[in-house]
Amino acid sequence: MKKYAVVIERGPDNMSAFVPDLPGCITTGKTVEEIAHNIRDAIELHLEGMAEDGEQIPEPRTLALEIEVPFAA
Repeated sequence: MKKYAVVIERGPDNMSAFVPDLPGCITTGKTVEEIAHNIRDAIELHLEGMAEDGEQIPEPRTLALEIEVPFAA
């Protein structure tokens, strides 16, 4: 079992997500829950396609942190 970092970006009307360690593996959705479901499916399909094409499956390397900083404008 591998764990890949997923980056979620909020847009004006929906969200998108991508996996830095799997270029081209992206999805969209309206909620974080929908994104989580969609990106899991996207990762599985992406890895299956890589395996079928004889490509090496990359090891997860990216880490993501949320850092809280005080900011006063």
